[in-house]
Amino acid sequence: MSSGELNKVMEMGAQGNAAPVIIKKKKVIVAGGHHGGAWKVAYADFVTAMMAFFLLMWLLNATTEKQRKGLADYFSPTVPISRMSSGGEGNFGGDSVFAEDTLSNEGTGASKRFATEARQGRGETGVDAQDEQELQKLQQAIDSALRGTNGESILDPELEKHILSRVTDEGVVIELFDTPDAALFESGRDQPANLLLQLAKALGEAAKTNKNNIAVEAHVAAVPIILRNDPAWDLTAARAQQMRILMSQNGLDASRISRVTGHADREPAVKDPMSVRNNRLEIIFLRKGR
Repeated sequence: MSSGELNKVMEMGAQGNAAPVIIKKKKVIVAGGHHGGAWKVAYADFVTAMMAFFLLMWLLNATTEKQRKGLADYFSPTVPISRMSSGGEGNFGGDSVFAEDTLSNEGTGASKRFATEARQGRGETGVDAQDEQELQKLQQAIDSALRGTNGESILDPELEKHILSRVTDEGVVIELFDTPDAALFESGRDQPANLLLQLAKALGEAAKTNKNNIAVEAHVAAVPIILRNDPAWDLTAARAQQMRILMSQNGLDASRISRVTGHADREPAVKDPMSVRNNRLEIIFLRKGR
């Protein structure tokens, strides 16, 4: 082998034994880079919604039914602050163009003082401050007569727990209701118990403090089974009639009775439709003009 060939073989062997050269490129990211922030907005909305939900749950648990109704009325008011005035000082002198006195002939405002919901426009709603004050005074007068707040009571203290009074859109409602240990009527019948006889006598005396017309309504609790022929309608109608008769026998002028109604079990007073609290009579001293 010649010297030239030997040198060539040695060079090839040297190249075969050489280690491969590896080049590593390292990318340096300064300040963490940008990963997008849309998920943060979505997460913040979720946390806010959950906080609002738990606040609502706490509010429902921490308030009474009366307070919750007040909150609901605040966001959906049924009693207008001003019936016929916008409070402005413009061309109409503070009167709303939709008031009954302004456009009643064109059908924009309500055409009746106590218009129904279907017929009333943006005018009178049937509620004004003077009527409310008169009803408050009427409620106080009836309560005073029944409970003797201004003198001797005509009711036994045990009977007072069966009475509840309130002011509604119709008038002053005197509610007589059953308790677990005492009922107004015999079970399933329209025969009045001694308790109701005493209450009817007291109400007859209290009715002499005013001249308002009166409506009598009866309600019963629901039963756990569905009957083909539901006796609740006939039973409540008969009980309302019995109350009308009892009040007439105790001094109430029969001409003041405006209506007598049986509502069966369709309007429970409490959440449980089968509660004895739903067995009740409602004697309504109606607003004047009704």
